[in-house]
Amino acid sequence: MPFLEKQQNPALAEEQAQFMTKVYLWMTFGLATTAYTSYMAIHSEALLGLILGSKMGFYGLLFAELGLVVVISAFLRKMSAFMATSLFFVYALLNGLTFSVIFWAYTSQSIVNAFGITAGMFAGLSAFGFITKRDLSAMGAFMISALFGLILGMVVNLFLHNGLLDLVLSLSAVVIFSGLIAYDTQKIKSLNAPGLIGTEDGQKYAIFGALTLYLDFINLFLNLLRLTGRRR
Repeated sequence: MPFLEKQQNPALAEEQAQFMTKVYLWMTFGLATTAYTSYMAIHSEALLGLILGSKMGFYGLLFAELGLVVVISAFLRKMSAFMATSLFFVYALLNGLTFSVIFWAYTSQSIVNAFGITAGMFAGLSAFGFITKRDLSAMGAFMISALFGLILGMVVNLFLHNGLLDLVLSLSAVVIFSGLIAYDTQKIKSLNAPGLIGTEDGQKYAIFGALTLYLDFINLFLNLLRLTGRRR
């Protein structure tokens, strides 16, 4: 099988390890940017007032974030590595502003606990996706289909406000994003090709991989926080 042949190539395996190291580093920088921005926003009355003062401010940030993800995903091949990297950090910064609501709504200990659990789960699941020789494409396709169902359920519950459904959706989200972390890690690893390290395309693929895993991490964290977090 082509997938297994790739895994058994020592030279490619070494380059894939280097490539994934870059992906994880950029992802970590993105998370750090989000955390720092959230911390600064929660300590700024002006910024917090802008975000929480009106629905337009909060939802405007959400739509801006969604737009950035679409732009990066759709136009990655056409944009420069510098542009892709810049947009990734703009996204992380905007996400930090919206995340300030979490610091306002949940206790600090709850956030730390949820982050620790998320980090541990992410490390284990991503390591599995990186080292396994099993093709996870079928599982990934199932998880992506389930994700669309999850989004539909969340939209419906915006009108129902059903507590039990909300719990089921959060539990489902934890399972879905856990599976996606392993699948996306394997998929991102396969993006690297011999000689790509250090090139413009190599940087763009690393940023795309970092954004993908960043989104998986954030969504897993949010749903774990909803399940285990204690509100102020």
